[in-house]
Amino acid sequence: MAVEARKYLLLGLSLLFSWVVYANENEPKIDTLIAVDRVQITAIKQGSELRREAVAASVLSGRNLEMGGVSAVKDVMTEVPNLFMPDYGSRTTSSIYVRGMGTRIDQPVVGMTVDNVQLADKNLYDTELQDIERIEFLRGPQATLYGRNTMGGVINVYTLSPLTYQGVRLRADYGSRNSFRVAASSYNKLGEKFGFSVSAQYARHDGYWQNLYSNSLCDKEDSGNFRTKFQYREGALSIDNTLAFSMVAQGGYPYEYIGSPNPDKHREELVGKICYNEPSTYDRIAVSDGLSVRYDFGKFSLASITSYQYMNDKMHIDNDFLPEYYFTLEQRKQQHHIAEDFVLRSKEEGIYRWLVGVNGFFKREQMQAPVTFGTTGIQKMILDNINAYAPYDGVYRWGDLEGNGADELLLDSRFTTHDSGVAAYHRSEVYLGRWRLALGLRLDYELVQMLYRTTADTCYSFYPDNASERSDYTPIKIDNSDLLSRGFLEFLPSFSVSVDLDSAGRNMLYLSASKGYKAGGFNTQMFSEVLQRKLKDEMGLTQEIDVDELCAYEPEHSYNVEFGGHFGTADGTFTADASLFYIECLNQQLTIFPDENSTGRMMTNAGRTRSFGAEASAAVRLAKTLVLSGSYGYTNAKFKQFVSGGVNYAGNYIPYAPKNSLSLRLKQTVPFSSRWIDRMILGVGVTGAGRIYWSEANDISQPFYTLLDASVRFEGEKWAVDIWCKNATNTRYNVFYFESMGNRFLQRGRPMTGGVRVMVNIL
Repeated sequence: MAVEARKYLLLGLSLLFSWVVYANENEPKIDTLIAVDRVQITAIKQGSELRREAVAASVLSGRNLEMGGVSAVKDVMTEVPNLFMPDYGSRTTSSIYVRGMGTRIDQPVVGMTVDNVQLADKNLYDTELQDIERIEFLRGPQATLYGRNTMGGVINVYTLSPLTYQGVRLRADYGSRNSFRVAASSYNKLGEKFGFSVSAQYARHDGYWQNLYSNSLCDKEDSGNFRTKFQYREGALSIDNTLAFSMVAQGGYPYEYIGSPNPDKHREELVGKICYNEPSTYDRIAVSDGLSVRYDFGKFSLASITSYQYMNDKMHIDNDFLPEYYFTLEQRKQQHHIAEDFVLRSKEEGIYRWLVGVNGFFKREQMQAPVTFGTTGIQKMILDNINAYAPYDGVYRWGDLEGNGADELLLDSRFTTHDSGVAAYHRSEVYLGRWRLALGLRLDYELVQMLYRTTADTCYSFYPDNASERSDYTPIKIDNSDLLSRGFLEFLPSFSVSVDLDSAGRNMLYLSASKGYKAGGFNTQMFSEVLQRKLKDEMGLTQEIDVDELCAYEPEHSYNVEFGGHFGTADGTFTADASLFYIECLNQQLTIFPDENSTGRMMTNAGRTRSFGAEASAAVRLAKTLVLSGSYGYTNAKFKQFVSGGVNYAGNYIPYAPKNSLSLRLKQTVPFSSRWIDRMILGVGVTGAGRIYWSEANDISQPFYTLLDASVRFEGEKWAVDIWCKNATNTRYNVFYFESMGNRFLQRGRPMTGGVRVMVNIL
C-alpha cells in the first residue's frame, strides 16, 4: 500500500505541474510575479553584495524560508552544496560537515552568527529562530574576519528588523506525530529613528522513535524562545541590541542496535531495535545579549560588537544503549562567554578599501560529568578485564564485606575551563578597473586552561581459588586534580583576485588562497577512562596514565585554493554560482572511540588529509511564473597520513562527510482573480546526500539517497496557508552510525511527515 501511495503521489504531482505549465504557456494575460523581500543592510564585516565577493556563498531569502517553514539552520542544510548537518541524537549534537571537514564533538568547523553576534558554543547552533530575514552561507575559510573555528565557513543569520517591517505576525503549525508550533511577534516603529520588536514561540512534538524497553517514544521535545530587538538610527549613528532567551527539553538518542562484528557480543534478538533501559534526555537554557554600535565618519566607519552569552545544559544518556545496566553519563555545563569586536572600515568606494579589527573573548565553563557503572558494567567492563590479567589465582569481586557498593560504581569528574583569546586582523582591497585584489592578515592567540578533579570512592574483594569466603577487602579512594594549559598562536593569511566579466558586475570570476584554523583543546569525556585506568592500577594491574597525552588534542590547520564565479543575466531570469576547491589539511581532528572497552569518545588528530571538489547552484525562470532552482556539491576527501590502533587508513575516505549533495526545487505561482486569494504557489523538491562512510575503515556506509517534498501555499494580502509533506516517498535512510563497546548502532532518518501551517500578518 505504501508503494502504491508513493506512485499515486508522484503521478499526481507530475500531472499537476504539467497542467500548470500548460496554463502558463497559454495564458498571455498573466504577468510575471516576483515577490521582493524587505532587506536591511546590517552586515558589519563583509560587503553588502556577496555575489560580488571572492567567496562561495549561498543566500536564502526570508520569503523562501517562510514558505519552507524554516525555523533552524539544520532545516535548510540540503539547500547549500557540500553542507551537511545531520539531525541525530539531540540538539547538543549539532555536527556540521563542509567540504570533507567536520567533527562530532568539541570545536566546530563552521562559525555561526545571529545578527552579527558570533555564537560561543556549537551546542547553540541547533536553536529555534523566529522571523528570519535571510541566511548567508559562506563556504571556505573565513578566518581573516571571523577567526578560530571558521575553516569550513560561516553561517550568518539575520532576523527581521522593526525599522523595515512593522506589524503583528502570527503563526500556528500542526503536523505529524502531534507536532505543533505557535508563534507571535510584534514590530513597531516610533518615529523615524527608533524601532523595537518582541517575539515568542513554543513548539513540541511527541517523537518519532519508540524505545522498546520502556514501550514509549524516546525523542519527544518541548522548545521555546523569546527575543526582543531595539534599533536606533540617527544620521551616521546606528545602534542595535538583541536580547534572546531559548529553552529546550527533549528526549533523544534513538540509536538502533544493528549487531556486533564479534560473534561473542552479537545480540540477534536486539538487531533492528531501539532498546535501552535508562532514559536519555537533553535540557538547555540559553540567554544572550548582543549590542552593535556603528558610527559613520564619512570616509570610514567604526563599529563595536559586544556580546554576552550564558548557557546551562544537562545531558543524561544511557551510554551503552543496551537493555542491561552497563553505564550512564550525566553531563552538566554552565557557560559564560563575553566577547568584544571593534571594526574600523573604509567606505565601499574608491580604488583602495580597507578594514581593520581587534577581537577579544573570554569563556568560563564549569562541567560535571559523572559516569555511573551498573552491575553489568562493573562485571563485564572492569572485573572481567582485571580477572583476565590477575597476578594471582582467584577472582576479584566488587563491594565491601556486606556487599555494599556492588551494584553501582560512581566515577566523578569535574572541570573548570577558562578559554580566552585576542586577535588583530586587517583586509586590504585594490580596485583596478574590472580587477580586484584582496589581501587579509590575522594574528590570533588563544589560551585554554582546564582545572580538573576526578574522584572515586569504592572497594573490592579478592577470592582465592576454592575459597568460599573473601580473603581480602580493599577500599579505593581516588582524588586527582591538576591544571592543564595550552596556548596557540596562529598567523592566518588570505589572498584573492577577481575580475568582472561585464561592466555591470553581474558576472565575475575569482581565485583565492587562504589558511584555516580550528582550535585545539581537551577531551573531557576521556576522564572516565582515566579513572578506570587508575582503578586498575590500584588493583595491581599496572596502567600507564598520561592525562595530558590522553586528553589533549592539537589544533587543525588547512591550506585552501579555490576558483569560482558568480553569473547572472540582466533581467534576473538566470543566476548561477560555481566553484572548484582543493584543501590540504594538517592534524585534522577526528572523533573516535579509543577501544571497544572505552567509556568515552575522544578527539584525535589525523596526520594529513586532502579534499577537493566542486560546487554549483543556479536558479532559472522557465516560464512567466515557473522557477527552477538547484544546487550540487561533490567532495572527495581522503586520508593521506593516519594510523590509529596499528591500522593505516591512508587512502580511505574521511568518515561522516558526504561525497555528493543535491537539491532541486520547482516552484509555480498561479495568480488568482479573487478578493480573498491573491495566489497559489505549488512547490516540489528533491534533496539528496551520499555516499557517507561511517568509519575510518570505510567498511560501512550510507549510499546516496534522495528525499521528495511537496507543498501547496495559498496567499492573501495578510495571510497564508501552507500544506506540506516531507520525505513523501517514506525513504529509509540513515543519518548517523557509530560503534561503542564492540557494538554497532545507527539512527534512521525521519519518515514521511506532513502538516498545515497558518500565518497571519496584521499590518
